[in-house]
Amino acid sequence: MRKLTSVVHDSAVRNILGQGTVIKGDIELQGDFRIDGNLFGNISSQGRIVIGNTGLVEGNIHCANADISGKVTGNILTAELTTLKSSALVTGELTTSRLAIEVGAVFNGKCTMQQANPKPGNA
Repeated sequence: MRKLTSVVHDSAVRNILGQGTVIKGDIELQGDFRIDGNLFGNISSQGRIVIGNTGLVEGNIHCANADISGKVTGNILTAELTTLKSSALVTGELTTSRLAIEVGAVFNGKCTMQQANPKPGNA
């Protein structure tokens, strides 16, 4: 099986992985990305990553901000804010500067809070 790597350079672009769509491979971009489908691979962005209610990520996430409502199995590294919505199910290590967890969210793993802002895209 061939590994897919996508690179998007325009930070103003809003990207969406729709429900019912499956990507196997890594994604690198500078802008925002919303996942309502399935991603089996890592994603790295200098913008916001949103995992919708139907979204599934099995891989690492490296971004400026993360807003998670779906399922993530992997490590998450955010430079600024990570928000786990009430429907979120996250398993893995989380490193972030700020964290917001709604009642009902499930987080299984280790969390490290740090002041320094890691630069997304260098994962």
